[in-house]
Amino acid sequence: MSNNVFGIDLGTCNLKVFCKATGKIINEKNTIAIVNKNQMYAYGDEAYAMYEKAPEHIQVSFPVINGVIADFNNVQTMIGQLLERAVKSKIKGAEFIVAVPTAITEVEKKAFFDLFYKSHFKPKSVLLCEKPIADAVGLGLDVTEPTGIMVVDIGADTTEISVISLGGLVISDLLHFGGNKIDESISNYIKRNFNLMIGQKTSKQLKEELASALPGEENSSVIVGRDVVSGLPVEMEITSSIVYEAIKENVNSICNSIKMILEKTPPELARDIIHTGIYLTGGSSKIHNFDTMFTDMTKIKVNTTESPEECVVRGLNKIVSDDKYYKLAYSLKSRIYR
Repeated sequence: MSNNVFGIDLGTCNLKVFCKATGKIINEKNTIAIVNKNQMYAYGDEAYAMYEKAPEHIQVSFPVINGVIADFNNVQTMIGQLLERAVKSKIKGAEFIVAVPTAITEVEKKAFFDLFYKSHFKPKSVLLCEKPIADAVGLGLDVTEPTGIMVVDIGADTTEISVISLGGLVISDLLHFGGNKIDESISNYIKRNFNLMIGQKTSKQLKEELASALPGEENSSVIVGRDVVSGLPVEMEITSSIVYEAIKENVNSICNSIKMILEKTPPELARDIIHTGIYLTGGSSKIHNFDTMFTDMTKIKVNTTESPEECVVRGLNKIVSDDKYYKLAYSLKSRIYR
């Protein structure tokens, strides 16, 4: 295996790329800004800075929705420019391994494959890997053993709850619910109770700074929004208790989904999960006290990690670097290009 290998985790909110040659992870917002309907004006963090602030002739959007590609051409252009700008190594003829969500159709899976196979990179190979499996490998777990592992990945648009054993998915559920829904709940709650309209960026900021899965926090933050009655911009102090009230139903919904998967898990694998615990990953898992709440509800310990949003892309690198895990990745080429 050469060093000219890239691991790609194409998330709804962030695009993560691992470059084996440099050993570095590129993490940028998965956002594009378009002018003249099809001309890319900006991408990544630069485009996200324009979100909710751009004039009418600049359209800022997210090319991945609910974990699948919604804007094929623009996301392909964005990845090409990002790699050429950030990676000081040869891209043509490289090998790519791409993480794909569970429970997506073959057509959606083929879109992830074609994004690189039909690109100007002229790749040597394109491999796919199920996200939960890459997640577990990125956590340092041996997924090839006959041991049950439960991984809960809370992303921007989706939450994947999976039980893994012997390198495969025993049970997996993809919920169309994640951090963006939590952001939306915060903005709706503040509008409904305080007549204050705020943007998605402000909601996200409140989630990151004040959100807690359990009551009792006493932090606060001053935000600016538009008063619904007067139409004028006003400042308001928002406390952790307000944010907790806004998101508690969302958090309970995720916990209930985890309990449903546990109820479907075969007894022997459930025994393993009780011993090893539930592994929590994904950017939205960083909400304060999420792990404590899960433990209280399920009576099973919950394991967290630093940089949980990068677990998948770290796992992809390990899969292509270690012969033990290489078989976990697969190619669609033999199936769709005969």
